[in-house]
Amino acid sequence: MSVVDRPLVVGVDGSEPSLRAVDWAADEAVLRGVPLRLVYACLWERYEGASLARDLGRPDGKATPQDLVDAATRRAHARQPRLKVSSTVVFEEPEYALVHAGRQASALVVGTRGRGGIAELLLGSVSLSVAAQADCPVIVLRGSHDNQATPPVHGRVVVGVGESAEDSAAVRFACAEALRREVTLEAVRAWRSPAHESTDHPLPADAPARLHEEQAEKTLAEALRDAPAGLELLRRTVEGPARRVLVDASHRADLLVVGARRREAHFGLQLGRVAHAALHHSACPVAVVPQPE
Repeated sequence: MSVVDRPLVVGVDGSEPSLRAVDWAADEAVLRGVPLRLVYACLWERYEGASLARDLGRPDGKATPQDLVDAATRRAHARQPRLKVSSTVVFEEPEYALVHAGRQASALVVGTRGRGGIAELLLGSVSLSVAAQADCPVIVLRGSHDNQATPPVHGRVVVGVGESAEDSAAVRFACAEALRREVTLEAVRAWRSPAHESTDHPLPADAPARLHEEQAEKTLAEALRDAPAGLELLRRTVEGPARRVLVDASHRADLLVVGARRREAHFGLQLGRVAHAALHHSACPVAVVPQPE
């Protein structure tokens, strides 16, 4: 399957956050010109949810997986009537099923918390696991996204630029998303002054703060060297921890893009501190883009 033919995959589980994710994903699929694929994964054969079952006319409060995906499919078609939509039901752990589906996807879309979410958690375990392990970009619908990828609310995509600016998958992804939406791309590079940095910083501890800022500007320029023509760019270097800087920037963005390094033959969660903080605290949807090492 070629890259241009790969569908956008959205995880559904009957919860309200996942149904809102279907709306957002339908818009995104149309923007990308790709089909939408709905994936329902669960170890149970029946979904027990009063709200969905009532909508489906099920007085016993139970709905089958096929009921669920059919309802989500109708919702996607109502949102984008010309969109090609397919669906699949998998009786597996949702984390495994979605990561597996991501191997043939252009991107994965998930809500912040599904029907098994715990109220005190800021981010559902399924969303966190998928974002940390998928081979494709994962978009987690945090914040007030108004159930829409388009039209833009703030008119801006924000991308965090790390220390390794060359061949950044996150920057490439952010450029493409900004072009699709016809909005500004704000590229942000955080830096720390000598008084607040750790001893392993590449510049001497007694170097003037301006040298650190200049290094950040250089890194930013390298990251955007191959930005597409016609893309409206805003470059910002900001003193402070990257986690705080990007979460602050998310309040004026429609999408926050961060990178996550994937180490070959490494198992378990692969999320850096910046991506982890963005997923838990961003005010807008977060795209986690894997960067192979």
